Amino acid sequence: MMDDTSAARLNMVESQVRTADVTDLRIQDAMRRIPRESFLPAGRGYQAYADVEPEYAPGRRLLRPRDVAKLVQLAAPVAGESGLAIAAPYAAALLEACGLMVTRFDDEVLARPPAGPFDVLVCEGAVGQAPEAWLAVLAVGGRAVIIERQGPAGRAVVYLRTAEGVGRRTGFDSAPAFLPGLEPQAGFAF
Repeated sequence: MMDDTSAARLNMVESQVRTADVTDLRIQDAMRRIPRESFLPAGRGYQAYADVEPEYAPGRRLLRPRDVAKLVQLAAPVAGESGLAIAAPYAAALLEACGLMVTRFDDEVLARPPAGPFDVLVCEGAVGQAPEAWLAVLAVGGRAVIIERQGPAGRAVVYLRTAEGVGRRTGFDSAPAFLPGLEPQAGFAF
């Protein structure tokens, strides 16, 4: 017999994740097992499985289930790799379930991240543009999956470090809340 949260997790995967073309069974299985409510403050657990971005700390929100699943899938995690989760506690748990050794970096996201190199970098908030300091800690072959926004709409982006430099490709549309201090910089244009 399933308890209410187990049923809610199953429903979340079936209705929000699988229907969004998340085909990586490791991610689906991890989302069925990991109690998402444990990342939220007491009294907010009811938001864990809804199609919302619940606040887990001041200025910090978990991505919607669909978006975090798609972001982790876009990172193409491989067991044994190293990961850096920036303001991304739930994504960190998903990466760990995929066999990665993950460093969590949540408190001072505007500071220089821990020294890498990291194979995967993931962030559960929008930024105006990927900070160069984040891309600098990627190993050759490393992928940073970040949602960039310049206005009301955003797009998941994969940065890939090669021996020649860093390439970029876009993924899916998403519009999560900005991480405080990483909003787009206002500028003047003619």
